[in-house]
Amino acid sequence: MEFKEPGAAELDMEFGLVRGETAYRVSAPDFELDLGLTSNIEFDVAGEFAVAGPDTGEFTFNHTSPDNILTSAKVGLLDIGDQQSAWSVGVQLGPKLPVANGNRRVGVEGLALVGWRHHQDTWLVVNLGGLLDPEPDPQTPRPAAVEGGIDFSRPLDTGGLWTLDVALSGVRYFSPDNDQLNVTVGVTWSVNDHLDVSLSALGGPLSGGDRWGVLIGFTPKAQLW
Repeated sequence: MEFKEPGAAELDMEFGLVRGETAYRVSAPDFELDLGLTSNIEFDVAGEFAVAGPDTGEFTFNHTSPDNILTSAKVGLLDIGDQQSAWSVGVQLGPKLPVANGNRRVGVEGLALVGWRHHQDTWLVVNLGGLLDPEPDPQTPRPAAVEGGIDFSRPLDTGGLWTLDVALSGVRYFSPDNDQLNVTVGVTWSVNDHLDVSLSALGGPLSGGDRWGVLIGFTPKAQLW
């Protein structure tokens, strides 16, 4: 539930090796662009461009594999508290553009978010929502699901240079797709006010979604107006 200042832009890019549901891929990158419009409205674009291997799981990379792009608006609805502790509530909603190989028809994804802040540096955010993805092909039903997650962020030092980030997310499908459950643990280094660098690992115990991955991230920040 952290909103960018009006005119502030942040591009979160992660590069690395991921073992997906059926194939390996190299994220180049997994990205999210956040742009602050007002004090409580933010425009976000998220997606992934990857080079992937065959569905047999061979460790070869023979084709590009872009993911569908989610464009959304995040809106803060409530923010109460003080410097010691605060609660915030918001929503995030937008269309999902069918740019993945073979996909067609625009999808949609929406989340309700509840955030808790302790002092100015520790965050816990819970989200719950649903999705209707673009159609993979004319013979396959569109993926439809409910989803949720928990994100936790806490500094590791008094200066705020190093931060621990932990996330748990899950997807329960109503369509004939495998359910997903992922855990991500990472550390972020705030190089300066304009750049963060991170290293994270993810794991997924269910048959759906990503099985494991190791990613290095770069997050440049800029004030556009």
